[in-house]
Amino acid sequence: MQLVIVESPAKAKTIEKYLGKDYKVLASYGHVRDLPPKDGSVRPDEDFAMDWELYGDKQRQVKAITDAVKGADRLILATDPDREGEAISWHVRELLAKRKLLPKDVQRVTFNAITKETVTKAMTQPRELDQDLIDAYLARRALDYLFGFTLSPVLWRKLPGAKSAGRVQSVALRLIVDREREIEAFRPQEYWSVAALMAHDGTDFSARLVTFDGQKLDRLSLGDEGIAMRAKAAVEQGAFKVEGVETKPHRRNPQPPFTTSTLQQEAARKLGFSASQTMRVAQTLYEAGAITYMRTDGVQMDPSAISAARAAIADRFSGHYLPEQPRHYSTKAKNAQEAHEAIRPTEFTRDKFGSGDEAKLYDLVFKRAMASQMASAALERTTITLRDGTGRNELRASGQVVKFPGFLAVYEEGQDNKADEEDSGLLPFMKAGDMPAKKDVSAEQHFTQPPPRYSEASLVKRMEELGIGRPSTYASTLQVIKDRNYVRTEKNRFFAEESGRLLTSFLERFFPRYVAYEFTAGMEDELDDVSGGRQEWKALLEAFWRDFKPKSDEVMEKKPSEVTEALDEFLSDYLFPPKDDGSDPRLCPKCGEGRLSLRGGRYGAFIACSNYPECKFTRKFAQPGGANEGGEDEGLGQDPETGMDILRRAGRFGPYIQLGEGKEAKRASIPKDIDELNLEWAIKLLSLPRTVGPHPESGKDITASIGRYGPYLAHDGKYARLRSTAEVFDTGMNAAVSLLADAANRGGAGSRTAAEPIKVLGMHPTNGGEMKVMAGRYGPYVTDGTTNATLPRDQKPEDLTAEQATVLIDEKAAKGPAKGKKKPAAKKAAPAKKAPAAKKAPAKKAATKKPAAKKAAKPKEAAE
Repeated sequence: MQLVIVESPAKAKTIEKYLGKDYKVLASYGHVRDLPPKDGSVRPDEDFAMDWELYGDKQRQVKAITDAVKGADRLILATDPDREGEAISWHVRELLAKRKLLPKDVQRVTFNAITKETVTKAMTQPRELDQDLIDAYLARRALDYLFGFTLSPVLWRKLPGAKSAGRVQSVALRLIVDREREIEAFRPQEYWSVAALMAHDGTDFSARLVTFDGQKLDRLSLGDEGIAMRAKAAVEQGAFKVEGVETKPHRRNPQPPFTTSTLQQEAARKLGFSASQTMRVAQTLYEAGAITYMRTDGVQMDPSAISAARAAIADRFSGHYLPEQPRHYSTKAKNAQEAHEAIRPTEFTRDKFGSGDEAKLYDLVFKRAMASQMASAALERTTITLRDGTGRNELRASGQVVKFPGFLAVYEEGQDNKADEEDSGLLPFMKAGDMPAKKDVSAEQHFTQPPPRYSEASLVKRMEELGIGRPSTYASTLQVIKDRNYVRTEKNRFFAEESGRLLTSFLERFFPRYVAYEFTAGMEDELDDVSGGRQEWKALLEAFWRDFKPKSDEVMEKKPSEVTEALDEFLSDYLFPPKDDGSDPRLCPKCGEGRLSLRGGRYGAFIACSNYPECKFTRKFAQPGGANEGGEDEGLGQDPETGMDILRRAGRFGPYIQLGEGKEAKRASIPKDIDELNLEWAIKLLSLPRTVGPHPESGKDITASIGRYGPYLAHDGKYARLRSTAEVFDTGMNAAVSLLADAANRGGAGSRTAAEPIKVLGMHPTNGGEMKVMAGRYGPYVTDGTTNATLPRDQKPEDLTAEQATVLIDEKAAKGPAKGKKKPAAKKAAPAKKAPAAKKAPAKKAATKKPAAKKAAKPKEAAE
């Protein structure tokens, strides 16, 4: 018997079907062991010795592998064809060798698509484990451990509120924070544009002013309304004649097939997927044999796949759409060992696959791969120049037409920030000397815009450009900074939170080298050299540790007050920008004597007065000095009902509004999505909760309000989330009833909140219940509506497959009956407490069973 080890049960099931009876295929369910999350797991003083610990929830999988290997003549390690796949194979081999169960014949097999032809061919071409890739994995794992476990304790003690730092995640966070700083430093500049709406042969077109009074105009030339109006008048008064027509052909070539990063970018643009969602769906498609391996930086397709793509193109389109020669693309990857084939469909005869998200992503992969082998698009760009009688004013009209669509008939790449599309329109046929009719002239005011905040697509693109991280790690890196609440996303854009900004400032001040883009990119290059066999992995670790450890020790020895003082100076321009009136920006606005400075507290950093405790002025760290200080209460107006003043105040945890004084005062926090607080908004916020009206079925009131976790609706113990503060006041009865019904369906009839599943996995193959991954009080779990099963510690909820879920639910259900018998005993014990005093003894006896019942219930509590 030949034993084959792969990562996932779905992959195992498919491959075993391809290989036949002589093979047994088992899944490791990902990594089987890791560095224990404690000090000393990597020991630099012992030549970087590393301790490994078996995951507690992998005992069953490991036992199945060790039992099966005893009867195996050959062990085939067929994990994924990348660094992580090589590492999993290495861990399995080392684990079996340690237990003296390793067969004499151990081989490594890789394939980048799960099809019968690919898998059976790979089995005839085994190789040894790639030690260079294993060394690269060990170096990365040790680096990340040493960085995190050395720096995180420094953060906990010196920077209250900070949670962790990571070698790549901290640099990704810095990109977001740097963009936030650019936006804050940006000063909009006014400019105007003048355009004429013209017509010729019944076709309207627009022509913009490009030369005024003999001077060529750039974007900012018309800087105010005065000059814009003069330019408009000149166009209105002028008689414009066609001076010249220029037509140029233009060709657009298709993009190569997807790599990991370009797939993440395009799925974000076109489908609105996060990077982690894209990789989760791609994993499902790969394991189903629909696409090739999805972690790759290669852009070339296999020759047989190119032939299949060309055949599919010839079958669907006329001969003009197929170029004479196949297209070949070259990769920019620096590490050839990690540059595999591009992501493509396994069969070009199948243009659709799956349903829902899987179908959407497959469609993207299929069309991009097919388009990559199609003919170029032929376009024609036309530019018409019009000049008035004085010769000192010129208009220009531009247009573009597609003469032959080529690959555009199948696929066009999306854009992060769409440019001006003025060249995309059609122009009427004109020649020199023509005088098109002038229908209207407009002058429009504009303001320059700050650089846009990063979306997941543009951030991934920027990280790849800088060489930060590697495509296979982008999804997990972005997920970490979101999970740590260092950033938030609004309308698919990243915003730096207070904690993320403070952490970045701390690292820039005390560890500038290790959050420098060049250093992180250089480290990635060195790790690539390790995987390519060009550098020794322990030498890389030694060079890193030699500088990093003394630096972290130096910062650890500093007093928290010294750290705060250094950050106060480092952030001075942001926290205390110059005031328009030239007064001291650090002067306390409340007492008028003390000076403001950064302080560290139990819940993070804040601004306080030096005259504390006499002066209790405070301000949030994230509220720059240029904003309303809130030291002096700001009067917003009078409440129309009571006649009392409504004040805007600054509290330790942010600004709030107050009506009245003392215990009877009404207060309300100011939501972040209110840009400009005024009296009208203040009255609305203080009036909450708002009664929407009686529910048409129960007759009980539906209310709308704002709670700890944001705006929500409430009715008879059931809740539904609202998207914004405005909806608290705008949601009507019909919408409220619908939202509450949707929330109840998602979270169960009696659920307190609208519990949305992390992932829906389909129907359970045996009982037919819908399997969903949910976020529970004690961690994520999977349920079929009857049985709840806790996810393994190393299992990411988003990556759980239907097969894994089925196994977890079935195992949990199998254990259920034995523990279920103990629960009634606990329930019977309860009435005994209500018995007369004479029967106390039996009651005590019954009560002794209670601890056992509680103990039996613990696994279920953990599962929930």
